[in-house]
Amino acid sequence: MSVHQRGIKPALSADTEALTKAPPAPTYLAAHAKAEWKRIFPQLIARRILTRADLAGVEAYCSAVGICRQIEEQRAGGLIDPKLFGVWNRAAQTARQLASEYGLTPTSRARIGLAGPVAPEEDDDPLNV
Repeated sequence: MSVHQRGIKPALSADTEALTKAPPAPTYLAAHAKAEWKRIFPQLIARRILTRADLAGVEAYCSAVGICRQIEEQRAGGLIDPKLFGVWNRAAQTARQLASEYGLTPTSRARIGLAGPVAPEEDDDPLNV
């Protein structure tokens, strides 16, 4: 008999092929997307859950966040286009879903046991056995 766990995501854990340093942001990303890339990568590297195979998903997350921020800038500048709200809404939903995949939301961090901020490991810590 098989056990179905619909709707239950497996716990994230350190990967043996995890990236140890952040790759540069792709040149084709917009400015807001590059800023998000630089903001989240220290957390992702410290958690050791991200591999080269995950980079496309992280790019998509950063692009979605960048789209939301760009539309917000335009809206704050006085441009109100009802069509842009639909684009913003889909980008925000995509960003939220992808953020959850990579442990970038409070709920997903709790699922992997990281309630507080993650500090990078220090090699010279004498108590680190």
